[in-house]
Amino acid sequence: MQGRRILLVIGGGIAAYKCLELIRRGRERGLAFHCVMTAAAKHFVTPLSVAALAGDRIYDDLFSLTDEAEMGHIRLSREADLVVVAPATADLMAKLAGGHGDDLASTLLLAADKPVLLAPAMNPQMWAKAATRRNASQLAQDGCQFVGPDSGDMACGEVGSGRMAEAATILDAIEKILDGANRSQPLVGMRALVTGGPTHEPIDPVRFLANRSSGRQSYAIAAALAEAGAAVTLVSGPVALSPPAGVERIGVTTAVEMLAACEAALPVDIAICAAAVGDWRPLHVDAMKIKKVAGKTMSIELAENPDILASLSRHPQSRPRLVVGFAAETGDPLREAMAKLERKGCDWIVANDVSPNQGVFGGLNNTVTLLRRDRPPEAWPTAEKTSVAKRLVAEIALDLVGEDF
Repeated sequence: MQGRRILLVIGGGIAAYKCLELIRRGRERGLAFHCVMTAAAKHFVTPLSVAALAGDRIYDDLFSLTDEAEMGHIRLSREADLVVVAPATADLMAKLAGGHGDDLASTLLLAADKPVLLAPAMNPQMWAKAATRRNASQLAQDGCQFVGPDSGDMACGEVGSGRMAEAATILDAIEKILDGANRSQPLVGMRALVTGGPTHEPIDPVRFLANRSSGRQSYAIAAALAEAGAAVTLVSGPVALSPPAGVERIGVTTAVEMLAACEAALPVDIAICAAAVGDWRPLHVDAMKIKKVAGKTMSIELAENPDILASLSRHPQSRPRLVVGFAAETGDPLREAMAKLERKGCDWIVANDVSPNQGVFGGLNNTVTLLRRDRPPEAWPTAEKTSVAKRLVAEIALDLVGEDF
């Protein structure tokens, strides 16, 4: 990335402090930064700090006589290889989605003819608000790309999705965009939903029912969709994996939470249900840790969990254009997957054998068969999960837009 020029728009949010690390680490990778600060951003970081790290003056005035004599709001965007908005506040996203330009930041975003990468950061309720989701969807359709937000503790004391992605994650996303500037991105303008990982169904405060899913296949699929240009929401159960660059991860624990997060992410063009969702949950969850009594057995009454794949496939208002399920089976995976394709109402099923001797759960490789309603089954050779993901996304791109990836 040596010598590549980044126009960094710093929005007014507490996450603005992360931009100092972003600039410092970015310059270590060879990037050059021109920085624009909104009036609100100066309440969180000082222009002097940003200028010192960037090695360049700060731009903040739409009506600067010197800059605008040289058409500064045009020149800044034209000279950049990439425009990065971090933090992308709800207000900045709303302005860009609505085509407003009442300050230097929003005006140069309107004038930009380069790719735009948004790193959202805001309160979880603001990020979940219908207006913000509409704006994010519109921006994705307009060709903007996203990195984050992450889930976790917020400065306001609340917990949820809305944390700005870390500097290293944003830089990885920048590198992918710059490296892929001349590469086909057939899914630009589309939104994708991916479910991944296991679910944990609590028995009491310290115990739960779960499975051995590592989440690697679903995370690889989310990454491949983002590389193909889609705006990706990854609804993930508990896993020890970092979210892929350019992917919004929503962390959940139970199947009920996963379904709610999926429905909140609608509408999308593509839904890929790769999570290993628990089929059952304890009907009663003890408020206190269940104590072991010598010589006494115990039983747990189970209730059926919601069927996320079937719910999305039969959604009455916002069914995705393409719904892909995964069938993790033992015994006769192909027969079970064919039955699941009919039973769930989805368009495609990816069948894989998760018998203990296959090493799929927790492993790096996968052996799958793709089933589609209008074609015979396609058995793919064993490959790394990243390769399986890229081939699946290539098939999706060919099906939806007739373009390879």
